[in-house]
Amino acid sequence: MTVLAARDPKAPFVLTPPLMPLERRARGYDVPLALIALALSLIGAVLVWAATRQTQLDAGGNGQSYLYRHLVNIAIAVVLMLGAARLDARLLRLFGPIVYLGSLLGLVLVLGIGTTVNGAQAWIRVGGGFELQPSEFMKLGLIVGMAVLFTRHDDDSDEAAPRTVDVLAALGLVAVPLALIMVQPDLGSAMVLGCAVFGLLVAAGVQARWTVGLLVVGIALAIISVKAGVLHDYQLARFNSFRNPNHDPLGAAYNVNQAHIAIANGGLFGKGLFSGPQTNGGFVPEQQTDFIFSVAGEEFGLVGGGAVIALFAALCWRGLAIARDADRAGRLVAVGVVCWFAFQTFQNIGMNLGLTPVTGVPLPFVSYGGSSMFAQGMALGLLQAVRRRSLC
Repeated sequence: MTVLAARDPKAPFVLTPPLMPLERRARGYDVPLALIALALSLIGAVLVWAATRQTQLDAGGNGQSYLYRHLVNIAIAVVLMLGAARLDARLLRLFGPIVYLGSLLGLVLVLGIGTTVNGAQAWIRVGGGFELQPSEFMKLGLIVGMAVLFTRHDDDSDEAAPRTVDVLAALGLVAVPLALIMVQPDLGSAMVLGCAVFGLLVAAGVQARWTVGLLVVGIALAIISVKAGVLHDYQLARFNSFRNPNHDPLGAAYNVNQAHIAIANGGLFGKGLFSGPQTNGGFVPEQQTDFIFSVAGEEFGLVGGGAVIALFAALCWRGLAIARDADRAGRLVAVGVVCWFAFQTFQNIGMNLGLTPVTGVPLPFVSYGGSSMFAQGMALGLLQAVRRRSLC
């Protein structure tokens, strides 16, 4: 016979409401992570609009054309994020090799039929004015591919350091796309790729001799690249301008100098939307992509620029929180994605402020560009998939 305990009549009666449909769909997802990324993307839409509106009107075009395209890119990225978020562990192991091999094929095709923009043959024109950049998707494919490689012999409780054969295989996975990217040449993407891989190796627990050795080899390859003439003249000129900002002020240093003027004009609270003289005058080249942060600095000032940086810090914090609670494979994916976002953000904002050399990398979620937005949307989806799995 079952005895039911009587409820204390003095205890408050709490009726737990059923979950609403939207709440049920949101269970398991990191909603703050998605909202932060969405906020950055919408801020980017406003900044892209400000950077292109006046120059488009002066050319007799539609001042909102870049804004509309950026919003379409955001919508597609949201769909990709939701799709990637549904991946389970089995599909994740299939997803990594597919993205890696597809991106590798794209990098090979770029060398034959690629379009050259700003000195780098890094894009494939697919029609309708749309261009695809395979190196953006390679960042994601390589991160997931390495995570799968390092955990293929493990169960979830195995935290042993990767075996030598696995580390060598991982370095082989990195070497091929890295060489193809350097041939383009796209130094910025190569640096981001290298940083993400290095962070993933550290998270995987590889022995210190591997990480130290990779640093030494990387420095040696950089010196050899300069001495052997692998880098183009315009890339060397950018490094010279970084070392000496007064060198070639109307040439290699022109972009950075104009970005500095724009940011300095903004002061504490900025000139206001559509009121930045440097931005409206089109004095900062590539302002909707590489130098988008200068728009934030000029039109929204130190407060606006600081808010953008704070959002990126929160984004990376949420990614690391997901990595902390995940299994080994999920942790490697999450750390790799966070290293990708963090270093690319630092590099882009740094070159706007003169803290790093100009390498032509976009600001994640903010800069105009379809390939980068799509790859970042899928990366966010993988972070969500990792979190959903950790809660199961």
